[in-house]
Amino acid sequence: MKISCFSGILIALAFTLTSCNENNYKFKLQNKKKVALGEKVQIDLNELNGKKADSIQLYFGKKQLTINENKTTINISDFGIGKHDITALAFIPGKVKKIRSSIEVYSNVTPKIYSYKIVNTYPHDKNAYTQGLEYYNGYLYETTGRRGKSSLRKVEIKTGEVIQKYDLSDKYFGEGMTIFNNEIFWLTWQARKGFIFDLDTFVLKKEFPYGNSVEGWGLTHSDSELIKTDGTNKIWFLDPATQKEKRNIQVYALKKPIDKLNEIEYVDGKIYSNYWKTGKEIKPTIAIIDANSGIVEALIDMKSLRQTILREQKLETDDVLNGIAYDTKNNRLFVTGKHWSKLFEIEIIKE
Repeated sequence: MKISCFSGILIALAFTLTSCNENNYKFKLQNKKKVALGEKVQIDLNELNGKKADSIQLYFGKKQLTINENKTTINISDFGIGKHDITALAFIPGKVKKIRSSIEVYSNVTPKIYSYKIVNTYPHDKNAYTQGLEYYNGYLYETTGRRGKSSLRKVEIKTGEVIQKYDLSDKYFGEGMTIFNNEIFWLTWQARKGFIFDLDTFVLKKEFPYGNSVEGWGLTHSDSELIKTDGTNKIWFLDPATQKEKRNIQVYALKKPIDKLNEIEYVDGKIYSNYWKTGKEIKPTIAIIDANSGIVEALIDMKSLRQTILREQKLETDDVLNGIAYDTKNNRLFVTGKHWSKLFEIEIIKE
């Protein structure tokens, strides 16, 4: 088939115009950037320069949204608190254009402020850089940190005596632990692995890798899941059988994400968490977190407890409140700190 020079010019011109139209296609997303849980939010997709895509897909996280006339309204409660990505895909001839936006959903609950009273005081090894603490069958189980000093311990509560101990390899920095189905699960900090020990013998049975969580900080469990912190404001839920991360929640106290979540304890459907200091600022506080939503429902002010320790011993900046253990049968709550010489049984006072 022969094409005249003039026809060839027309075809080339048409292709150039089409390509320009495709390359000039632009669109943008419009949505509120910060909203409270429970609000409804409209997401608008505006096509610019009068150009139209063949089709458009809109995603909130991994969930595809139904759009009508390039907009949609969603109930934020369906997605939970935290930072969420919004992605739009515009399909034009020969290519797909993508743009992103985001939205931060904060808590709609004002945390209550609780205090405490000391019920009992027990001795605690001041050489222990406490990372994990758990009550089980009349004993405390504790893990300590720092390379070359990380250990797993079984401790007699009344005397503070360490009656069983496992020293971790010097290359690891030990972190939080929990006991589930007669096994001890113990995290390391930055090595991206955890260990599983036999409860009775402290014999190492297995090691497991982390998934998407950043590091290993605190560990506890519910009736069916391991619950882990990683130094951010996220709490991860793991399958105990496989140690695979199933999901996570983000933790907020009103508009503020509570990051550096550290040692944790699961108590009656709530997660009690210490959180690490920010810079040189020390925050002796325990957050009580809804285990489903990540909402901080209450804060226990523990500043005076650290002052109690300071009257008896010198503490370094890193020697912060860290260690929560709960005796479910007798409704007893124990707390201590890194290098603290005392373990406290406390009662929460709800004011």
